[in-house]
Amino acid sequence: MSVERVPMTHGGVLRLRERLKHLKSVEKPQNIKDIEEARAHGDLSENAEYHAAKEKQGQIDAEIRHLEDVLARAEVIDVTQLSGDRVVFGATVDLEDENGHQFTYRIVGQYETNIKKGLISITSPIARGLIGREVGDAVRIQTPGGVREFEIADVRFEAFSID
Repeated sequence: MSVERVPMTHGGVLRLRERLKHLKSVEKPQNIKDIEEARAHGDLSENAEYHAAKEKQGQIDAEIRHLEDVLARAEVIDVTQLSGDRVVFGATVDLEDENGHQFTYRIVGQYETNIKKGLISITSPIARGLIGREVGDAVRIQTPGGVREFEIADVRFEAFSID
């Protein structure tokens, strides 16, 4: 396991803790019941239900280990304590592209992303192109769809929920 810190907002940590709690208190106990029921059907060598339940058990256990590792390495950044015109982790950034379209993105940790809600990972091409820039800067960013040009219209820091 890596010892690298994982930047995350408070909301992101809460969401991961809820997922971990759900895995341990709902999915894992249900999986144990599924394994017991499948075992009761007899010959395990040809029991598809048993093998599927055991495979699911491995997936649940792996996700639990992964979430525990990520949470142990989480570096929670309190966005409400940040300020300024420079784009950093946790910033909400208003952009305008070369066609006049406006976009708002919040730069969050890799386990918090949700493009439909405008939450982009700190490791995404857009976030990497914005980090360190200021209001009024024009930026050219190589995206999977090609080079895009944006102007940074606003940078702000506000509490938000990722739910």
